[in-house]
Amino acid sequence: MNTALRRIGLVELGTLVLLVLNLLTVHHPAISGVLGPVHGLAYTAAVVAAVLAMRGRHRVWLLVLVPGIGGLLAARAAGPATAREGERASIT
Repeated sequence: MNTALRRIGLVELGTLVLLVLNLLTVHHPAISGVLGPVHGLAYTAAVVAAVLAMRGRHRVWLLVLVPGIGGLLAARAAGPATAREGERASIT
């Protein structure tokens, strides 16, 4: 789930960067018309993925609410604990 959250976060950040670049340069309505909904879907998907990946850690869910980079922040916060859980499972 962490990999999916990271990929969704990259899409979220990428579409935000492209939207801002479009706004600062040509401001073409067709570009905004396509990237806006894609960014919104990526943001929503990141929130859903973070809720599924949080495993009782509310910090992951709260970080994903940060617009633009929330998906990447949540993936980073979810990563180390998941790795530690895997180490514990292999030790026992």
